[in-house]
Amino acid sequence: MFEARSIWQVKENAEAFLRDERGAVPGAGLQMSVMECVIREWAPVPKRILDLGCGDGVLGRYLLGSFPEAECIFADFSEPMLDAAREKLGKNSSHRLLKADFSSAEWVKIVKPYAPFDVIVSGFAIHHLYDERKKKLYSEIHGLLSPGGIFLNLEHVKSSTPEVERLFEEFYTDHLHECFLSVDPGTSRETAADIYKNRPDKEEDKPAPVDEQCSWLRGAGFKDVDCFFKVFEIAIFGGRK
Repeated sequence: MFEARSIWQVKENAEAFLRDERGAVPGAGLQMSVMECVIREWAPVPKRILDLGCGDGVLGRYLLGSFPEAECIFADFSEPMLDAAREKLGKNSSHRLLKADFSSAEWVKIVKPYAPFDVIVSGFAIHHLYDERKKKLYSEIHGLLSPGGIFLNLEHVKSSTPEVERLFEEFYTDHLHECFLSVDPGTSRETAADIYKNRPDKEEDKPAPVDEQCSWLRGAGFKDVDCFFKVFEIAIFGGRK
């Protein structure tokens, strides 16, 4: 579970991720478009959005651009990530940043005064939690949604076999290498592979299969649960209240 010693509490690790890996996530533009499509169909005029585990706020910032009338709450347990979000968001009356550690139910007390939410999104934040905590978190999220509200999780999920996991690692390394080449044309693929293999959050990763997580969402009371996007270990799944 997340603790104070998490690598994301270390400023240098957070900055390294945002600098070196954020732009390498394959299909990032398509992922955002898929999430916006689902939201426009099920909650066309969201009044309040929660970006849970917001990192530097890239997902919430995209949604604010798509739904400018909405109020967006950005929540994360990592102060360095929140600092990055503050810097990129600037002064805007339609957002608020909260420090909330969702590794335990205590985070609900911090966020609940701003509930209910029409949309709750999370981007690459929940896979660090143990399975039992994921299940409880999904129930807590359900309780914070307005009737008909949507939860969408853009997440790193577990591959079905070690061979598929290897394929994803090669796929991601290729994208990471392309990202590095755009900055330094002399970067070797071996360098990118080494950075991916030794990424600081590797030991904290606890991804679960997307079908199991969809089952947990149904058990938490969500309906219309589905996986809306999946490329190897990158998936968007969720449902509505």
